Amino acid sequence: MRRPLFSTSLLALTLAACSANPAPEIATPTPELPNAFFFAPDAAAQTSLAALMPANDPAYRALSNAAIAGAPSLAEAAARIDAARAGARGAGAARLPNITADGNVRQNRINTAQFGQAGQQGFVPAEQTFYGANITASWDPDIFGQLKAQERAAIARIDAASAQAQGVRLALLAEIAASVTDWRVIEARAAAIKDDASAAQALAGLAKVREDAGIAPGFDRVRAEATASSSQVRLAALESERARLIGRLVTLTAQDAATVRAALAQAAPELAPAAAPASLPSELLANRPDVAAAAANLAASDADLAAAARARFPRITLSGVIGLLAFDPEDFFDTDSIVGTFTAAVAGPLLCFGRVGAQIDGAAADKRAAFAAYRGAVFTALGDAEAGYGLVTAADNEARLSVEERDLLARAAGLAETRYRAGLASFLEVLEARRAADASGERAAAALGRAARARIVLWQALGGGVSSAQ
Repeated sequence: MRRPLFSTSLLALTLAACSANPAPEIATPTPELPNAFFFAPDAAAQTSLAALMPANDPAYRALSNAAIAGAPSLAEAAARIDAARAGARGAGAARLPNITADGNVRQNRINTAQFGQAGQQGFVPAEQTFYGANITASWDPDIFGQLKAQERAAIARIDAASAQAQGVRLALLAEIAASVTDWRVIEARAAAIKDDASAAQALAGLAKVREDAGIAPGFDRVRAEATASSSQVRLAALESERARLIGRLVTLTAQDAATVRAALAQAAPELAPAAAPASLPSELLANRPDVAAAAANLAASDADLAAAARARFPRITLSGVIGLLAFDPEDFFDTDSIVGTFTAAVAGPLLCFGRVGAQIDGAAADKRAAFAAYRGAVFTALGDAEAGYGLVTAADNEARLSVEERDLLARAAGLAETRYRAGLASFLEVLEARRAADASGERAAAALGRAARARIVLWQALGGGVSSAQ
């Protein structure tokens, strides 16, 4: 009597050893965010987030539409969504019965001598042919919910892939908008440089007239022509920047250089950055694709932990086979040829030697890592938005001061030239005023471009105005 009792006790202890590894409780609170951004405008600002992008620029519209239709990065992201959906369908199908069908013909040849006298007298045939066909069905009712947890994890990964695809789309549009803005800035800089060159050439012409009249030395004309020549050098240097932008847009849009140049050749309105819209830090949790992706990955890791914990419990499998078995093709559909079996099986960990516990610990560590990644994504979004608002504020101040500087220096150069024509100022004073005014227009154009670019950064930091659900 002791031996059965000992065996039963040992079985209970081993089952308890493998099932005594419950999933740990891992808190995942939503990170606390401030009530407002430091540099954000007050809530009265009614500017939409979409106004931060160069939507009125025909080049941006054409190139962004082309990129959305055929950019390789978006195609790759879409394929990852399809892969996640296929995984979810597979996880859902694993909870349903599995039904298969098969047919076979098998021929056996034996040594009849092994059956003694009966075999020698021919009562046992030496060759026998079997004709069979079966339908097999098996099903795990998932009483403890392991398969259901795996399906939840697969569905959460669809959300993660979708959010990541949205992030790729926003980054792509932001890169295109920034490149188009840089192109418009180059055009504005080129126009300002041409104005500088024209003013320097006009000054050289005036110096030539005074030189011919014998009231000014030829050195004045040479210095004015040198100033005009430096403007031409600055103008030629812009071509390398244009080439870089063309190459970047070819990469982003998957269009050839001729198509990109044709789009950029369209006329566009002058740079006039819109006011930054008001937004709340809490909106980042819904609008930022990287935050949404991190939240979905956290949900998937939680479901993975639940599935790992349910591996402690036994699995019940119901299976059945119904078929036909005959020794002659003519008897294949006889009633006596019908055969079948039904099985109910229970399988669970007996001596796992810590394997189940190790899987649970690994899933728990993955969940802690996913939560840390989620918190990191939230504070990355907060930092990006704070920097974006601060960048807009600083860029706006720089642009305002640069425009004021350009206007003042241009006025000073005009006054100096007027005084020179009236004989009240020396050519050196005119030349110095002209040199001070040179590049001020280019600097103002570049500052306005940085203000426009800062808005694109803010647009992306705030999630592009598109929620993760959309």
